[in-house]
Amino acid sequence: MTNPIRLLSSRILIVDDEPANVLLLERLLEQLGYNNIETYTSPVEALPRILDQTVDLVLLDIQMPQLTGFEILEQIRDHKNENEFRPVMVLTADATASTKRKALALGAEDFLTKPFEAYEVALRVKNLLRTRQLYKEISLENDLLEQRVKERTRDLEEVQLEIVDRLGLATEYRDDDTKAHTARVGDMASQLASALGLSPKFVSLLRLAAPLHDIGKIGISDLILLKEGKLTPEEFETMKKHTEIGASILSGSKSEILQLAQEIAISHHERWDGRGYPNQLQGEQIPLSGRIVSVVDVFDALTHERTYKKAWPIEDALDEIEKNAGSQFDPVIVDALLALFSEYRMPRAA
Repeated sequence: MTNPIRLLSSRILIVDDEPANVLLLERLLEQLGYNNIETYTSPVEALPRILDQTVDLVLLDIQMPQLTGFEILEQIRDHKNENEFRPVMVLTADATASTKRKALALGAEDFLTKPFEAYEVALRVKNLLRTRQLYKEISLENDLLEQRVKERTRDLEEVQLEIVDRLGLATEYRDDDTKAHTARVGDMASQLASALGLSPKFVSLLRLAAPLHDIGKIGISDLILLKEGKLTPEEFETMKKHTEIGASILSGSKSEILQLAQEIAISHHERWDGRGYPNQLQGEQIPLSGRIVSVVDVFDALTHERTYKKAWPIEDALDEIEKNAGSQFDPVIVDALLALFSEYRMPRAA
């Protein structure tokens, strides 16, 4: 429901080159209680004010020197926002149908011919201002709603990221003494993706999804997961199932992060030569995300101490990765990794 007091404070502009017409309209509106009226007999002086978005209603003559009402309507149309309602009521002595059609076609909301009836002007002004006020209220509600949606979306994203982070930590508590492997894999995977020229969105998603690559280890017995010696063939077959368990845990989500994490979980132990698991994918059949995390996962495991081994020097780990380019790893991704750690590469002896 419109506010009567606010309605009477609406900003109204009267533009007519005849001072008598301006004075008549001004007194009529003041008698009706309107208290924010501006009057102009020069359309050129009025134009900057007319284009101001805070104007609520323009009462506009058509036949004026220097700048006609039609030209002003064109200016208003060109400066209006798409869903904005800033009404113009044309008041003119030209009662021809062609003038009326042209004024309405250029965006005028109403059209009255001179001489006019005071009650009719009053009624139409009130109706246009009420509509203008309703549009403003709806626009404000939409802005508030949009802000709430943004805030709610941000809250949901923060919760989602916290869940993803805690899922990664759950994996680490099973078999990573440092509790930092998953974070390092995410950071390095995103660096590699960026070095490969992939989109910023993919880089960001990969940083968040890659830490969940081993989430399926939650479903592997500690007798196997924490075994210090070499796994038996049967135990290794059981260990390999962590890829499928992880994909199952992450499946069915609408989240882009978890969808990518599922892809990584099922594919990060595939090999470039097709001898990996669980699906023996080969070459570019392996999702790019899985190929990137495969390289990063092995590199991080080699360069950090575990209960069953000491940390390798970075240059030795790089040599091992390079040696397996084209068999275990995508050669392009290996080259990107070597470029990231180029300062560790020692010149080869002649």
